[in-house]
Amino acid sequence: MIAPRNRSDKHIAVWLLTCCALIFAMVVLGGVTRLTRSGLSIVEWDPIMGAIPPLTQAQWEQTFDKYKQTPEYVKVNQGMSLGDFKSIFYVEWAHRLLGRLIGLVFLLPFLYFLIRRQIGKQLVPKLLTMFVLGGLQGAIGWYMVKSGLVDMPRVSAYRLTAHLAFAVVIYAYILWVALGLMMPRVHFSTALQPLRRFSGWITGLVFVMILTGGFVAGTHAGFAFNTFPLMNGRFFPEGMYTMEPLWADLFENIATVQFNHRLLAYVLLLVIPAFWLTARKFALPRQAQTPIRLLLAWLAVQIALGITTLIYVVPVSLAAAHQGGALVLFTLALYVHHSLHTGPA
Repeated sequence: MIAPRNRSDKHIAVWLLTCCALIFAMVVLGGVTRLTRSGLSIVEWDPIMGAIPPLTQAQWEQTFDKYKQTPEYVKVNQGMSLGDFKSIFYVEWAHRLLGRLIGLVFLLPFLYFLIRRQIGKQLVPKLLTMFVLGGLQGAIGWYMVKSGLVDMPRVSAYRLTAHLAFAVVIYAYILWVALGLMMPRVHFSTALQPLRRFSGWITGLVFVMILTGGFVAGTHAGFAFNTFPLMNGRFFPEGMYTMEPLWADLFENIATVQFNHRLLAYVLLLVIPAFWLTARKFALPRQAQTPIRLLLAWLAVQIALGITTLIYVVPVSLAAAHQGGALVLFTLALYVHHSLHTGPA
């Protein structure tokens, strides 16, 4: 049984998918910001006036002087020229500007649809939740930046991963609602319940893998053990589980952090093909079959990107592609799960 969608729902879905595309770009640009060590170049959080970069030589020198007080300048970039500072400043400025743009792209159409009464009563609280989450994400981003302005010349891996996780959660929530508005509701047999649970577990595993990637980035673990398939000749790398307490070792020990990320990739390499084989036993509609095939194919692409990024010691272009690829894999997993979902979004 298929329930049709109305025209307003489709327009709202396109708007929400546009927001998703911008969030996707934001995540990738955030990765570039980290990889180029640009994230600490702006030492103040000004949501309104911060949208305008320095315009005069005096303003640039004043902004640069503020950066010179940071641990990153003192310990890493001592002697940096104003021209070099501008190159990292503009990367972080673009990242923050894109965040502001996402806010406007969300808010203005929301008000338009609301005034024209095109938003159903059940959808309004979901959209308001999205807007609040977006504002919180900006605050979390600044909370992350602050951790690198005190003692360490880099942000906290915990706060960086929280910032990444929150972005993915917002992205997933908006995407799920958009898919529910755009795609007809297909009510499947209860015999598919195990397959739906399987797809849910895969989506969760991909999300956890993204989190481990955040800790790899936050601890710079990708710059160590740049060999594959073994880690400097060993499956279990030297130095694993040597830090106390154990919980800190899981998130701060470079050897353990990278091993955990690899291990989850191996797990996905097993479970996604197993899911594909299991799904072939069911008579699924095309809307479910196609994303399952794409999920399997993209897994191979993402693993290849990860291996290449590692052995070439984390070049910016490959690392950004790997981060974006992880979000593509998550998108496909979530789409697969949604395509097997019954009832309203």
